[in-house]
Amino acid sequence: MNSSARSDSYFSDFVASIVVFLVALPLCMGIAIASGVPASVGIMTGVVGGLIVGTLSGSPLQVSGPAAGLVVMVTELARQHSIETLGLVVVMAGVMQLVSGAFGLGQWFRAVPPAVIHGMLSGIGLLLIGSQFQVMADEKPSASGLENLIAIPNTLGQLLSSTWSEQHIALVVGFGTIAGVLLWDKLIPKRFKKIPGSLIAIVAATLICELLALPIKRVEIPDNILQSFHLPSFSALQNFKAFELLLDALALAFIASTETMLTAAAIDKMTPTLRTDYDKELRAQGVGNVCAGFLGLLPITGVIARSGVNVAAGAKSRLSSVLHGVWLVAFVLLLGNVLRMVPIASLAALLVFTGYKLFLSKEAQELRKYSLAEFGIYFVTLGSIVFFDLLTGVIVGVVLSVAKLLYIFSHLTVRMQVDPNNQASKIMFLGGAATFLSLPKLAQFLDAIPDGTELHVNLNRLEYVDHACFDLLRSWEQRQSATGGQLIIDWGTLSAKSKREQDTTPTTPGIAGRSS
Repeated sequence: MNSSARSDSYFSDFVASIVVFLVALPLCMGIAIASGVPASVGIMTGVVGGLIVGTLSGSPLQVSGPAAGLVVMVTELARQHSIETLGLVVVMAGVMQLVSGAFGLGQWFRAVPPAVIHGMLSGIGLLLIGSQFQVMADEKPSASGLENLIAIPNTLGQLLSSTWSEQHIALVVGFGTIAGVLLWDKLIPKRFKKIPGSLIAIVAATLICELLALPIKRVEIPDNILQSFHLPSFSALQNFKAFELLLDALALAFIASTETMLTAAAIDKMTPTLRTDYDKELRAQGVGNVCAGFLGLLPITGVIARSGVNVAAGAKSRLSSVLHGVWLVAFVLLLGNVLRMVPIASLAALLVFTGYKLFLSKEAQELRKYSLAEFGIYFVTLGSIVFFDLLTGVIVGVVLSVAKLLYIFSHLTVRMQVDPNNQASKIMFLGGAATFLSLPKLAQFLDAIPDGTELHVNLNRLEYVDHACFDLLRSWEQRQSATGGQLIIDWGTLSAKSKREQDTTPTTPGIAGRSS
């Protein structure tokens, strides 16, 4: 790369880093407050994601930091344990990611059924709406996600029937913030599109609240940024419950890694000239989470919103992600007083809007068109997350997906009819998968066929056939050949793999094959 091209690349990364910073700042604060920790903790988590993960990343244009998708799990862990103990869980999750990356398991975190992924994201989105709606009304959310969702109509009913209060003001500010984001995205001229609507809405809400001196809650930022850190304490080590915390760390590592790998895959599609090193990315995430855990910060993951903005803003290298971390720490150090003016209701409103987009994603809606079974798995995963917890929902979804796979590979449909062109022959239509698990069913139909019959086996709707079923057909043909019977296989659209398997089977005189 010559000096001119290098200068252009640096400039593009510089511009992109500012755009990503403007998007990340309100989200980092909102995610922290939603997780029950000070806004500065979220910002410093973004700093670690930019400076450390960005430097080591295997996906150069991916931006890492605190993610809305982990809010539900972090909130639950913080409620069950102390902030210091949460730090230990994050450290353990980071170590698991490091080990997974070292053993080349990066690609495996992409092997999660889409129905489970979208069910998980929709469930998280619904729980975000429930918890952050309460925060948007300047009230404290319940520990139960289901209770928060049920409380939304109750809260609205109480506010509508009561006199004007601080909660009314906060709710108006929150809805005004969402309206600002929507109006900016819909009405703004194309040349201003790089300026994020979320930032414009937050700035507008902050100015209005300051000018009118509205009595609603504001962001709290410590005078000393070091107060944002909560190093693991001796008491946290004393309360260490190995199995329970290891299970929490495993769940956190799995969900954070899955979100990161899927984000990296999406970035690869947006930038055909770059390719992610998934194991390197997983190791980078592990280092970031180990550091974040020791500092008492939030867990880190690759975030699609910030990464997509980074690509759209013209980033060329990892420098953009690293610089966005620099701008975050500079802002909190130099302009902490500005952050203290930001209304919490506005930040909560951004997460309510994020939850809405997660819940009603286009990908989730496409599942219903693709397959009712996939949509059922999606719906059960979503419901399990809302009624129980995130880990239970994911486990239920994966178990159902495995059960569906087992059903597909064990379910065989068999239909017999007389050949309309030859009354002395029969046609057997096979559908699904013909494996050793379905041998008894197939054998039952074959045994009922009279001697001397010409049997046509139609495989047009068969997805898979194994050697065991071909062996059964061959044995049946051997018995029938003595009475003048014949077996003719109509391959239809069966995969070439299955056809090759039949072709390599030792031949028996009389067996015929035919492609349709």
